[in-house]
Amino acid sequence: MFKVKKVDMVNKTFRLSTDLVKRLAVVAQDQGVSMNNLVGQCCEYALNQMSKNPKEEFDELQKS
Repeated sequence: MFKVKKVDMVNKTFRLSTDLVKRLAVVAQDQGVSMNNLVGQCCEYALNQMSKNPKEEFDELQKS
């Protein structure tokens, strides 16, 4: 059964290079998604690909 999910969102302003915005616009248009959706997915992907959580990395450095 279809259930509508409410995702909490927040407005933020980020400064990105003109070239990056143009590249993102091309990909968003090509994939049929909004720029907001694409940027969110890119951020999620990048954070998930990090080797470690920054806090864990900091804690390990403190132990050394």
